[in-house]
Amino acid sequence: MAATLSPLRQRMIEDMAIRNLSAGTQRSYVSAVSRFARYFGRSPDKLGPEEIRAFEIHLVSRRLSWAGINQTVCALRFFYGVTLGRGDIPERIAQPRRPKTLPVVLSPDEVVRFLQAVSSVKHRTALTTAYAAGLRAAETLGLTIGDIDSARMLIHVRKGKGGKDRYVMLSPQLLEILRSYWRLTRPRPFLFPGRRFDRPLSPGVLSAACRVAALAADIDKHITLHTLRHSFATHLLESGTDIRVIQVLLGHSSLSTTAGYAQVATDMISKTISPFDRLSLAAAPPD
Repeated sequence: MAATLSPLRQRMIEDMAIRNLSAGTQRSYVSAVSRFARYFGRSPDKLGPEEIRAFEIHLVSRRLSWAGINQTVCALRFFYGVTLGRGDIPERIAQPRRPKTLPVVLSPDEVVRFLQAVSSVKHRTALTTAYAAGLRAAETLGLTIGDIDSARMLIHVRKGKGGKDRYVMLSPQLLEILRSYWRLTRPRPFLFPGRRFDRPLSPGVLSAACRVAALAADIDKHITLHTLRHSFATHLLESGTDIRVIQVLLGHSSLSTTAGYAQVATDMISKTISPFDRLSLAAAPPD
């Protein structure tokens, strides 16, 4: 029998559902508030700003990643600001500053080596689709047969980040790969089903496939499915695609998010002419 939810947790879940937060975000928020409450051994509605501050210090001392701390902050802000209606608390919860790190990006040759090193047909096809269309993990695994529109050469991405639908290009080469894959496996309804045909493959399975393939391809980089999305965006930018088009393809709400890829488009940087090259200067200093 499933455990009975407390009224407080049930209310938070309902508040998130009303605001159309994704199922993944709902699980993460509930988990974060639960960890916070367990740390102090008290119901979270009995805790306040001082306990929140102490918990953040605890997370920092454990060297939790920026993403982990930020997710906890967002969860607590939602819980206190929305579920408890205590609007004075969220603004007092410290937001960690995001580290300015560049994403890992593969070269086109590395993408080929990596994908060829994936032994499973299903896993290779899923990872190939992620790169070819610039999809997130959940977007890739949520694809169904009906989302592949070969007549218009489009892929319909449903309920992407923020619950938004969008279309991305369907590469002719990818279409041939998908057709071969379909003839071999006949998947339905999900394009990449898990052990149960009515459920998609688990993200953890593809993460493991990425680690194994990176080792097999002898690529000394930390490769995840999101690395393929970063590489997709960077390669488009380096090939001269308008950054506003890339923004739409990635499903970014803000152009500034997409503009971050300009920092890793090294091909564009290497082809930029230095003003020094316009100067007339001897190659070596005079004796």
